[in-house]
Amino acid sequence: MDAWKQELKESVTSVAQLAGRFDFDPRPLIAVEQRYPFKITPHYLSLIREIGDPIWQQCVPDLRELNDEGLVDPLGEEELSPVPTVIHRYPDRAIFLVSGSCAGYCRFCTRKRKVGCPAMAPSFGELRDGIDYIAATPEIRDVILSGGDPLVLPDMVLEDLLARIHQIPHVEIIRIGSRVPVTLPSRITDALCTMLKKYQPLYLNTHFNHPRELTPQAAAACARLADAGIVLGNQTVLLRGVNDDPQIIGELFRGLLKMRVRPYYLHHMDLAQGTSHFRTSVITGLQIMASLRGPVSGLASPYYVIDLPGGKGKVPLLPQHITRCGDMLVIRLADGSVVEYRDLVE
Repeated sequence: MDAWKQELKESVTSVAQLAGRFDFDPRPLIAVEQRYPFKITPHYLSLIREIGDPIWQQCVPDLRELNDEGLVDPLGEEELSPVPTVIHRYPDRAIFLVSGSCAGYCRFCTRKRKVGCPAMAPSFGELRDGIDYIAATPEIRDVILSGGDPLVLPDMVLEDLLARIHQIPHVEIIRIGSRVPVTLPSRITDALCTMLKKYQPLYLNTHFNHPRELTPQAAAACARLADAGIVLGNQTVLLRGVNDDPQIIGELFRGLLKMRVRPYYLHHMDLAQGTSHFRTSVITGLQIMASLRGPVSGLASPYYVIDLPGGKGKVPLLPQHITRCGDMLVIRLADGSVVEYRDLVE
């Protein structure tokens, strides 16, 4: 068995298991575990130094997840799905949901309503329907493999999907969204990289949120991908109590550049149900972005974006485009129109 598959088998999947390693009472968290799946790989578990630290908060269930504040489907993805495995929000781009599971389940996930649940695992027929939809929609030039995490699929299955998409004449690039370089770096094998190299131009956006995730193992995994010609980007989520600090974000982004990973987006937290305790105000994010200008290379300054509720899409957050009226932000879009967004007041 491949080392990464063995590591996945050894993942912690219950708070009772975790209580055997840390001194806490798991019983109050069982209700959270039953509602939202829980999994931590041995690699990611090894990064936890103490209960409540930035790694712990990202992967261990929290009673605050039972707070129903927020939206079940914050980005309106269900309304934008012409077939179950495709989200078609922008004319020339489509998200292809090829996996229903991840190497580890982030407590702040925008799809936590279904990722890791048996109902999300796509069937062979649903995957074929997704490919058929992409093939029949010539406006689509850019396909993003997502889920769940595409890289938890076996090489053979992943290559079959890539080959089918790659041969569609109007598809110009393929992107993969994956957190396994962070949570399961052993998955990035030489065999995987050799296979991925065949389907250029291929981009991979990963998801580092804290400098402590920039481990030697993660750096080696990213180096293998970069050496195979895969263009690497990173999408960080701004998380209260985890990385909502200019020094932490600056260290993270500088470290990513050293690993040949370009900071691409700093995401404001989506309004997903069960994640409100992670949310900061937009003003906090703007202040962090302002702190990067000058001390940090422009290469390490991503777009700070908000994915507007209801499927309205990503909007860059710039001070000159925002007016605050109490807890309401008025955001001016590129086309001159405006949207309102209820923000935290800190």
